[in-house]
Amino acid sequence: MLKGKKILLGVTGGIAAYKSCYLVREFVKSGASVKVVMTPSATKFVTPLTYSTLSKNPVAADIWSSDQSTQSDIGTRHIDTANWPDVYLVAPASAHTISKLTHGSADTLVSLIALATRVPIVLVPTMDADMYLNEVTKSNLTKLQERGYHVLQPDVGEHASGLSGPGRFPEIESILSRVEQILSGAHRDLTRKKILVTAGPTYEAIDPVRFIGNRSSGKMGFAVASAAAQRGAAVTLVAGPVQLETPRNVERIDVESTQEMYNAVVSRAKRKDAVIMAAAVSDFTPSSAAKQKMKKTETGSVPDLKLKTTPDILSAIGKKRMSRVLIGFALETEDGLQNAKAKLNEKHLDFIVLNSLQKGRTVFGSEKNTVTIIDKQGKIEELPELSKFDVANRILDKMRDLL
Repeated sequence: MLKGKKILLGVTGGIAAYKSCYLVREFVKSGASVKVVMTPSATKFVTPLTYSTLSKNPVAADIWSSDQSTQSDIGTRHIDTANWPDVYLVAPASAHTISKLTHGSADTLVSLIALATRVPIVLVPTMDADMYLNEVTKSNLTKLQERGYHVLQPDVGEHASGLSGPGRFPEIESILSRVEQILSGAHRDLTRKKILVTAGPTYEAIDPVRFIGNRSSGKMGFAVASAAAQRGAAVTLVAGPVQLETPRNVERIDVESTQEMYNAVVSRAKRKDAVIMAAAVSDFTPSSAAKQKMKKTETGSVPDLKLKTTPDILSAIGKKRMSRVLIGFALETEDGLQNAKAKLNEKHLDFIVLNSLQKGRTVFGSEKNTVTIIDKQGKIEELPELSKFDVANRILDKMRDLL
């Protein structure tokens, strides 16, 4: 799979940089063409000459030419380099560089090329265990995954510091295998599938200022949409009012009320292979919204707020079987399994994903989730605490088997 492929390797500052020398050698032995770019910090651990000798190509370690006064051949080197490879592998990827990539910094060739390239980007996070487990690093990696980066899990073991834990450079064979999979499209198992995902809350207007809503951040639904797009699906994302960036290669439709979401989903569901309803849809809406902001009175009287039920999107899709696969979510505060099973049957779902607020679980706004998947055959699968992106892929694995 690697023969004839063009691989760009980004090396960042860390003791594991020496292991990337073996990685270059194995890529070359496999018949791939390899070019290396380095951060200035990486050159403190391994010289550019070493990588140049192994790759048989010049190595770039500085955005600028070494002698600005006599050389003018810099041109658009970062763009030319970014357009050259079939895959861009950053190994090792230090915590510093991961932070730069997350926030769009472009002060090294490694991070600059990441902004410019259109090919798959693969990160191999390598650092001391405490740095890897730090919430900032974990949050950065999750954000990058949501944007379409491929992140390899590091090995667990002893570090140069003498401490033990996750963060070690993976075995060379593991990295080679993952790069081969990405280049062969092994993870694009949803190609030509059309998927509709809903995410976020809905807001029901009381007056021009106030609304009835809920605490949903939309992160779970956005993670599903991003993961599905990375796996090759054509994804339509119907999003309630959230402050999240649109995942790459996803068509986004913004709505506010449940009625707007109902209209957007029902009008599009018939053309989809799967509908994944991750949105936290409001069950009630004011019978009529005031045209002007309601004011407090001097007597302190409180206006009556009469509610009516909102359209049931899941039932509408499930009863008419508008899509081949229909997946729902349930957030429960008590009797979670019982209520989720009832919803599964009543809405004619293929399976349901249960969130629970019990046991001190944090759901709203968190980067992680702990869910239980229940299918219509009664099988119950309790997942461990995972990032929402990883939960999304587990959901998509189960969905794929039904298509």
